[in-house]
Amino acid sequence: MLQNARDLQEAGSDVAVGWVDTHGRYDTAALLLGLDIVPRRSVTHRGVALEELDVDAALARRPSVLIVDELAHENAPGSRHPKRWQDVFELLDAGIEVHTTLNVQHLESLNDVVAQITGVRVRETVPDAVLERADQIVVVDLQPEELLERLRDGKVYLGANAERAARGFFRRGNLLALRELALRRAAERVDADVQAYRREHQIAKSWAAAERILVCVGPSPASASVIRAGRRIAAGLRAPWTAVWVERTSAPPLGDADRDRVDANLRLAESLGASVVRLSGARPSRVLLEYARAHGATRIVIGKPTHSRWRDRLRGSLLDEVVRGSGEIEVQVTAGDEEARRPASAPQHPAARWYEWIASLGIVGVATAVGELGRSFIDLPDAVMLYVLAIMAVALAAGRGPSTLAAGLSVACFDFFFVPPYYTFDVADFRHLFTFAMMFAVGLVISTLVLRIRREERGAVARERRTAALYALARELGGARDERETAAATARHVGDVFGGAVSVLLPDATGLLALASGAALDAQDLAVARWTYEHGEAAGIGSDTLPGARVYCVPLRSGPRVLGVMVLAPQDARLADRDQLDAFARQAALAVERALLVEESKIVALRARDEEMRSSLLSAVSHDLRTPLAAITGAASGLRDVQTAADPERRSDLVDTIAEEAERLERLVANLLDMTRLEGGAVVHREWVPLEEIVGSALVRLEKALAGRPIRTALDPALPLVALDPLLAEQLLVNLLENAAKYTPEGTPIEVSARIDASRLELEVCDRGPGLPPGSESRVFEKFFRAGPQHAPGVGLGLAICRAIAHAHGGSIAAENREGGGVCFRAVLPLAGTPPAVSPDPEAPS
Repeated sequence: MLQNARDLQEAGSDVAVGWVDTHGRYDTAALLLGLDIVPRRSVTHRGVALEELDVDAALARRPSVLIVDELAHENAPGSRHPKRWQDVFELLDAGIEVHTTLNVQHLESLNDVVAQITGVRVRETVPDAVLERADQIVVVDLQPEELLERLRDGKVYLGANAERAARGFFRRGNLLALRELALRRAAERVDADVQAYRREHQIAKSWAAAERILVCVGPSPASASVIRAGRRIAAGLRAPWTAVWVERTSAPPLGDADRDRVDANLRLAESLGASVVRLSGARPSRVLLEYARAHGATRIVIGKPTHSRWRDRLRGSLLDEVVRGSGEIEVQVTAGDEEARRPASAPQHPAARWYEWIASLGIVGVATAVGELGRSFIDLPDAVMLYVLAIMAVALAAGRGPSTLAAGLSVACFDFFFVPPYYTFDVADFRHLFTFAMMFAVGLVISTLVLRIRREERGAVARERRTAALYALARELGGARDERETAAATARHVGDVFGGAVSVLLPDATGLLALASGAALDAQDLAVARWTYEHGEAAGIGSDTLPGARVYCVPLRSGPRVLGVMVLAPQDARLADRDQLDAFARQAALAVERALLVEESKIVALRARDEEMRSSLLSAVSHDLRTPLAAITGAASGLRDVQTAADPERRSDLVDTIAEEAERLERLVANLLDMTRLEGGAVVHREWVPLEEIVGSALVRLEKALAGRPIRTALDPALPLVALDPLLAEQLLVNLLENAAKYTPEGTPIEVSARIDASRLELEVCDRGPGLPPGSESRVFEKFFRAGPQHAPGVGLGLAICRAIAHAHGGSIAAENREGGGVCFRAVLPLAGTPPAVSPDPEAPS
């Protein structure tokens, strides 16, 4: 590795050394000369200063290639990650290429095999998924004799350590076996590359059916070895594999230690690349085989029994049932290592409370009293059924202990009170002994069945509660309108189910995590959440990353995208039901993604509308600009004509045409500029002005356009001063009058009126034109909408500008058809404040 690093440096690559331990070897230290070494991080543990890889320093340095030795190394307590390979993954995610070394005995799936061969249990291991992520694997293969020679020369260990290694782990047989394991793993990688090449080039497969492996997982410590064996079998067959745990509902619930061991085994299987499935049923063998057939499993891997044979004879053998019922499915039985092959602890029966024992005594006593009172008409079989009923009642009300007590006490009371000789434990007829035995056995069987039904009921209730919680969350998330409501619903439901404080963090506009709902987080918890968001993996308490934190962070992931982080500060540090928590996180992620898609769709629709508007604008403007420009161009060309120059009347007409079309072009450009200014948020400058001046100024501006059309004004002479923006108000009136002039025939009057009504100014412009088509009264104020004849000039912006001016003043505008033809436009503008008093003109005549 170091020689390759030197070659890369000589070739011009930016190479740095993150961690290399020379162990005092001169040859190794010599290879480090000239290489840039990243400073290490010092950690004090139990009074001893330890040096570790400084991930932050490496990220700040950001070389093209970083050298990190001893990939399987376990970091000192208090480090960001427990394992060095997790540090390497963070560097890889940051875009830094990492070259590292790994011994074959450190692979997790080979851990028990290496221990069996060498007699040494390797404690520092690396999940096989780490090796599978490598872009390239270089096998450093040496003959055992050459490696032993290097060991004797002090190139591996120094001094007495080399001698001990030669006598122990580095024996020739061990080296041969390790070499074979390394070559086999390399062959698997090469075969995987070949298969990838075949898929890339669409080469047909060489076999018709694919293997599917099912690995049985339980609370036994030996299950870890079974999982590793299953992983090796799946890797050798290049087959997908699934780790299955079946909880027996007919048995008492597992204790905390066994439950933790099952969770640890399932996490191990998941880290080795397996799909994890949790099932439950009264007959685990039947549930397992049904799942195997439903999912097309071709091979079942199961461990050897670790309990006594008597248990199999009494309760049945899971292994025997699986083998007998497997049919066409192959069953492979593996053995765990001797250290782990000890039986799991017995299932923990819930301890009966004191009042359950008293209830047991009371129920049997009531049965005895009833039998004594009815002795004259109750036969022995009736007494037996009476006690059986009492045992069933105890089983329903209490646990196994009180039920067993009730069975034994029922036999004793039956003998004492109902079997001759009465009120003694002597038995005159020995056939009653068989009755006693059957009575006790039937009582135990009935209590066992009743307890099994109760456990199955509790399991069904728990599953129903989980399902109901997911349904309630999904229903509420379905009605959430945005990410904030989604976060609030998620935090509330997760808090109700798991307890503890729940927070949901979503990225803000800058891309940084911000609290969307739930409890506030301190700096340490927020750092864990940021790591989860950046890497897309769960972190915190009970996980492989930052396990010392007090919170557990789950990424809200949708495909490759991380949309946020859910943070749970659990009340129970075990956090057993992580599968349901992951299901909540998936539901929340889908809801957040849906909300984001809704927002994106709104933005896309708005952009599409803008594009449509822009296209309409370009189309209308290009047409309306072309017409006056063509007229101006034609008139200007005519002026250059010699004959036209000699005709003063013709020349005057052309000049008038140029002036008219230039004014028309100016109005079009002014409308476009006004619309742009109003949509950008124009500021209204109100002034106290008389309305007559605004109306008069507008009529003067449109003197030519209104020629031939009488103007009738109806302005109240008592109108006070009005607070308006005079320029905008005049433009509003100009546009309304210009619109009326377009559609009003010559000789037809146009009416302008204004009045004060309840602190509002109502300004009306009415014409006797063709009117508006039905249903267009509101659309006529939209941009580029034209309801009149197609030959009418304009691009459909004049009335849109009127609406914008009215809204800028806090008012409104509407249009309605008149009786007898025509249309009335009514603008309503609120009046602000009290007009100032007008002082009389001293020079005015009295």
